[in-house]
Amino acid sequence: MRPKLLAAPVLFFAAVSPVAFSQASSPVASRVAAQNALFDEAWQAALKMNPMLATAVGDYRYNDQLGDYSLAASAERHNRDLADLARIKAINPAGFPEQDLTSHDLFQRQLQQRVDDYDLKEYEMPLSSSGGGGGIHANLADMPLSMPFDSVKHYEDYIARLHQIPRALQQTEEVLRAGVNDHLLPVRFIAEKIPGQAEGVISANPFILPLKKFPASFPDADKKRLSDEITTTVNNEVFPAYKQFAEFIRTSYIPNCRTTLSVNSLGGGKRRYQATLRRFTTTDLTAEQIHNIGLKEVDRIEAEMTALAKANGYKDLDSFREHVENDPKYKPASADAIVEDFQKYIAGMQPRLPELFGLLPRTAVTVEPIPPFQAAAATHYQGGTPDGKRPGRVSVAVSDPTHRSFINDEAVAYHEGVPGHHLQITIQQSLTGLPEFRKHGGNAAYTEGWGLYAEELGKEIGFYQDPGSDYGRLRSELFRAVRLVVDTGIHDMNWSRDQVVEYMRKSHSVDEPTIQAETDRYISGPGQACSYKLGQLKIRELRERAKEKLGAKFDLKAFHDEVLSGGALPLDLLEARVNRWLQAQSGN
Repeated sequence: MRPKLLAAPVLFFAAVSPVAFSQASSPVASRVAAQNALFDEAWQAALKMNPMLATAVGDYRYNDQLGDYSLAASAERHNRDLADLARIKAINPAGFPEQDLTSHDLFQRQLQQRVDDYDLKEYEMPLSSSGGGGGIHANLADMPLSMPFDSVKHYEDYIARLHQIPRALQQTEEVLRAGVNDHLLPVRFIAEKIPGQAEGVISANPFILPLKKFPASFPDADKKRLSDEITTTVNNEVFPAYKQFAEFIRTSYIPNCRTTLSVNSLGGGKRRYQATLRRFTTTDLTAEQIHNIGLKEVDRIEAEMTALAKANGYKDLDSFREHVENDPKYKPASADAIVEDFQKYIAGMQPRLPELFGLLPRTAVTVEPIPPFQAAAATHYQGGTPDGKRPGRVSVAVSDPTHRSFINDEAVAYHEGVPGHHLQITIQQSLTGLPEFRKHGGNAAYTEGWGLYAEELGKEIGFYQDPGSDYGRLRSELFRAVRLVVDTGIHDMNWSRDQVVEYMRKSHSVDEPTIQAETDRYISGPGQACSYKLGQLKIRELRERAKEKLGAKFDLKAFHDEVLSGGALPLDLLEARVNRWLQAQSGN
């Protein structure tokens, strides 16, 4: 379990700092007030420094700004983190109510994590996870889907951001050059995808999407003016900047990129991967421990799949798998058919949520296909705004639809929609009594762990009636267990790409195109893939503990509400929260 970060530093500051001495002797209420003031100042600073974050959470004060992507901006954010870290350490949390104590610990952890990442110069590799279509070139292209377009001012804000894209890409080039100088670079064959991705944005031209959704109330003169400005800016500024960025990557960046796969081959050695695992899993588990957990989970899940096969009249798992994966009824005929499948499962789950939860989502969720320029991306969820004006969005992978399968759709729909990410994130946004950074922040172990846990909840209330879909549920879980093995295999055990591909093929957890794409994802973005299974296992463990301790008094809805009502916590803080709840429920 991860050690607490607050005890020793607080004692240190109490011993040497007059501020800390004053804080220690002041009433609890005044110290809580000082802490809340710090939280608010830090949150407001974060919104100002990251206007895209502000837009995402429904704060439109900075919608005409794109943010600063320069090295100087990274240094400024780091200095702010150091100052805030000193301030939170100087606040003695003795006697704080539970939520305030948790906020103190969580805020300090997040700052320390960012400081550690800065020391490793993680900021010099902003494209390191672009194997899945990420990076600034893809993120900027998502602006038309993430900004509001309800007024003329909204369109003018958008145009202002378009004008700033060339500067943002130039600043990113500056950061990448620093990475070249420090030998902090992605794997070459991953980087080789980036120019094509950037040129794909130009071909798809998502930047003109707002021209297709003018509000009916707009005068024709405004429509023409805004259309002309957007079109001119895109053609004369945005596209040339994208072409320049692609050329820089192709000629000046790729030739310098590394050929070794493990992130441990970069400066910092094993410390770098361990820090990455800690960030994504919120645990101190070693790579070897995570690898072994993965192997055990693979064996357990394959045994469940074999039992399912025999229950459906097949002699073994191989024959059942052969039938399900080749049955024409599981083959979509079009992209629309895949989207409709997701919509069906989410709509079917919505009215059943009160059986599992007291806390329910207050905002809508839509299902949309991933646009062609992001075709390499996997199905994912994009949160809406707390006021519900922009709904949550499940973006579904639909490229090459006739070579895809329906069998995983039900599990993934529950994971990304309800009762998974959409439910968890919208509830988190609506929580009262929490500082803003807890309403809108989080960690992958909790959020992805919850998503994977949510996949199996449908089984408990009678879903997965189709054997193929139930097989897909188990295959989806198997896939997350396989990730523990291959992520650690690459970055701690020096597995080759061929070793990863071969292991995934033998697992039969995903199809061949997904194997190839996911292998590159784990190479380019280490650690994140380990969060799903470890988070799910912790939530399962806590649920079993609650059932054992409470017996007949165990209430599944109450357990879920307790897990959700603290926001996205590191796994050890989640465990501490549930343990306190259990003590209160049991009376001892």
